[in-house]
Amino acid sequence: MEPSPKIDFNDTEIAFSGKSNKELKWEHWLFKVMNNPVMTNILTTLASWTLNLHLPFKWAIKGTVYQQFCGGETLKETIPVLNKLEQFHIGAIIDYGVEGKESEAEFERTKNELIHIIQFASGKKNIPFISSKVTGVTSFALLEKLNAKATLTAEEEKEKTKLYARMDQIAAAAAQNHIGLFIDAEESWIQDAVDDLTFELMRKYNQQKAVVFATPQMYRHDRLAFSKRALEDAKQHNYILGLKPVRGAYMDKERKRAEEMNYPSPIQPDKNATDRDYDAVILFCLENMDRIAVCAATHNEKSSLLLASEMQKRNIPANHPHFYFSQLYGMSDQITYNLAKAGFNVTKYLPYGPVKDVIPYLIRRAQENKSVSGQMSRELNLIDKEIKRRGL
Repeated sequence: MEPSPKIDFNDTEIAFSGKSNKELKWEHWLFKVMNNPVMTNILTTLASWTLNLHLPFKWAIKGTVYQQFCGGETLKETIPVLNKLEQFHIGAIIDYGVEGKESEAEFERTKNELIHIIQFASGKKNIPFISSKVTGVTSFALLEKLNAKATLTAEEEKEKTKLYARMDQIAAAAAQNHIGLFIDAEESWIQDAVDDLTFELMRKYNQQKAVVFATPQMYRHDRLAFSKRALEDAKQHNYILGLKPVRGAYMDKERKRAEEMNYPSPIQPDKNATDRDYDAVILFCLENMDRIAVCAATHNEKSSLLLASEMQKRNIPANHPHFYFSQLYGMSDQITYNLAKAGFNVTKYLPYGPVKDVIPYLIRRAQENKSVSGQMSRELNLIDKEIKRRGL
């Protein structure tokens, strides 16, 4: 038996093998800007104004952060990005980056677009998953009432029926076309409603393999217990549990709301607790690999290396269908490309959509980067190292 390949996230030659000299220098400039908190605040404020006041700054956003983190405005525009990733044995999680809509017509449009993505992905080995947000196909207000177990009006009962029908149509298309469906996490005050829907879909469509995946945000102190309860549900209803653990993206908003409304914060006391629970859920999935399929969606090198090295220690094939890794497109290439080179199933989370509709996603990325201590500095240091290695 051949020894397992050594994984070194400091190997910048592999990490940036997909970047030309020009692309590498451009990325260095952008990350340097994003690593400056003052500039990040200016950029996010500009983006918010552009969105709220319909200002004509699309060109400035599209040529910078949009280009770095998104695949294009249309599904067709993502094809060159998908083809380039495929050259390095990297798959994609396609995400229609439109959210927060409020009309029935928009909900239907989003549902149809998600089914269109599934059909587009069908038969393409490098698009194993698509991503969806329940807030893209129903109103936030309805989810709040469902979460609170409040009595619904007759009209709201109809809305709920439509929501469940839309998500069922999307999941059915995913199952029929052999594409995984990630249901993204939302704010804690609507998450139980999202989880109830996700469990219903998993019980129906995950009988033979994991089609539908829940997304536990491990910066919540209750999500390790949630993941264990989810496994019990899978055993009880005899299905394969799909999990896509993430650290999370709503921390500041969650803490602020809990303080304002005087209830206990759902957020972990510190980053160490989040890291502990993230690694614990990874090991939990490994120990129950026959019943759980997992996508470790993280930019944390330690957690990524933990899963990869544990798989090697346990002689689990790198390309086992129950184990995937994922990072956002435009970030953490040192993880993505080095894992792909070692033969693991690796994907990039690739959003697309009109610039104005994807701005909320881009603002979250900027805020997330600002709040993750040292991450941008790490990216910059690696780019600096590769620029020196190439003698540029």
